[in-house]
Amino acid sequence: MTELATKPLPPRKKRLRAKGLASFGYGMLYVLPSLLLFGLFLFYPMIRTIYLSFFRSDTQGNPIEFVGWENFSHLLQSSIFHESAKATFLFVLYTVPPGVLLALTLALLANQKLKGINMFRTMFASTMGVSVAAASVIWLFMFNPAIGVFNKMLSTVGLSGVQWLLDPDYALLSVALTTIWMNTGFAFLILLGGLQNIDRSLYESARIAGVSDFYQLRKITLPLLSPTLFFITTVTLINAFQTFGQIDILTSGGPMDSTNVIVYSIYKDAFRNFNVGSASAQAVLLFLAVFIVTMLQFKLLEKKVHYQ
Repeated sequence: MTELATKPLPPRKKRLRAKGLASFGYGMLYVLPSLLLFGLFLFYPMIRTIYLSFFRSDTQGNPIEFVGWENFSHLLQSSIFHESAKATFLFVLYTVPPGVLLALTLALLANQKLKGINMFRTMFASTMGVSVAAASVIWLFMFNPAIGVFNKMLSTVGLSGVQWLLDPDYALLSVALTTIWMNTGFAFLILLGGLQNIDRSLYESARIAGVSDFYQLRKITLPLLSPTLFFITTVTLINAFQTFGQIDILTSGGPMDSTNVIVYSIYKDAFRNFNVGSASAQAVLLFLAVFIVTMLQFKLLEKKVHYQ
């Protein structure tokens, strides 16, 4: 048995193994810059955040005392964190389904072969070229209770104005409306590209068979567009959980913490209250929430995706 175990490999197998190791080494050499960047800007911050979530830190973010699960237990018992979690999930609910539906509708309209349709395609996709700060300032003026366009529209039909960003009942909806407008351009372009990749001969066969447009939408367009819809829904969902810029500019988490989503709560704890341990614990919980929701989405919705 010992002689068989120590028997040297044949020369051909040695060459093949050496060639495989050399190929692996060359491959790792090519991906090394990417691994370094991911390690520096993704993996290290994530590991550091998990580490800090178990400590009480000073104002500089340096850990000073190990507290174990205390930061997490305090958050789970905090009514402020509960309100932040509620605001986050409501914000996701307000932005993701309406945003995807709006982008899909615009893509279906822009996919028609009509004269001048390219102008409308450019208009629908134009929000991609507007930064978060610029878009937030534009909508800040539109929501202004005195000179904003929305209150002007209400006054023309005899209705009283609304404090869009100062009323807890309207603030989160207002920020959600801004976010939908900002994200429409990207989702529209991706969905339009998916529509244009569908074989046109399928529609020609359907028209020859005399089926209705609604039947074509339900049996041809949506099934063949399902991979693109799944991608857009997943990306939009993750982005909704991470929304920060427009909330910071429009409401700063108010009024009465009605727009204090978890990401903004992390920012306040880390850079205003200098409680890095609590902020890190919130970041870990947010990561777990996004991970679970994304996995559920893959588990439940991917079954309905048609890749061919």
